[in-house]
Amino acid sequence: MNLTDFIDFSFIDVIDILLVALLLFYLYKLVKGTVAINIFIGIVIIYLIWRLTDLLNMDVLSNLLGKFISVGFFALIVVFQQEIRKFLLLLGSTNFTNRRNVVRYFRFLNQNDRALQLNINILLDACEEMAKSKTGAIIVLERSNSLDFTISETNTASIKLVPQILETIFFKNSPLHDGAIVIDKNTIIATRVILPVSDRKNIPSKYGLRHRAALGITEKTDALVLVISEQTGKIVYVKNGEFFSFKSLAALKEVLTQDISE
Repeated sequence: MNLTDFIDFSFIDVIDILLVALLLFYLYKLVKGTVAINIFIGIVIIYLIWRLTDLLNMDVLSNLLGKFISVGFFALIVVFQQEIRKFLLLLGSTNFTNRRNVVRYFRFLNQNDRALQLNINILLDACEEMAKSKTGAIIVLERSNSLDFTISETNTASIKLVPQILETIFFKNSPLHDGAIVIDKNTIIATRVILPVSDRKNIPSKYGLRHRAALGITEKTDALVLVISEQTGKIVYVKNGEFFSFKSLAALKEVLTQDISE
């Protein structure tokens, strides 16, 4: 490969580079915060080294890395199976003509917008009150991945997140208490939502169906979930298929604010 061939590129090449950069950005978003992020970064580094050795005509190293990359492609399908499932679910469940979903793809231009619009204080205050009264609840916070596949005409809603609204919804005699709620920014967009339940076998027995449902939706999407146990009143934070507990609401607020901004 001649060095001038690399420098001489057309407008189509610019579009190609931008599309690849956008794809890598969303792949990074998909694996960020998971154990797969280190593997992803390692793959990118190996690929860049391979392209550099090819450009410099280092045939031995270039061929060696090229063989590694070609064989490693199949291994990546196994390593990233959960992330690939999330990505395909995102593509398959999204209505591209829906204005709300179109805007979602350009949200990386204003990453902090979602955290500013969600009133985290109201959310956590309500969780604290429900924890004290041992009111079972499961609250799903939508992020980049669309949760439209969990929403139907029978459970759609448009309720502004205000004080006491969550306690009202999850009150045991309320017609809306059964199932999860989905929050987008500062609006409850669905109630009585049935979430996909995780089929993992290593879930501790102390966690019930709500916790399994929280694992299920966070394994398939990048949603964040708050679960309040009806037996213990404990608040559990679920992200990327993992449970997190915090000693104080202040610590939970700090992590939630950071995660919701990503």
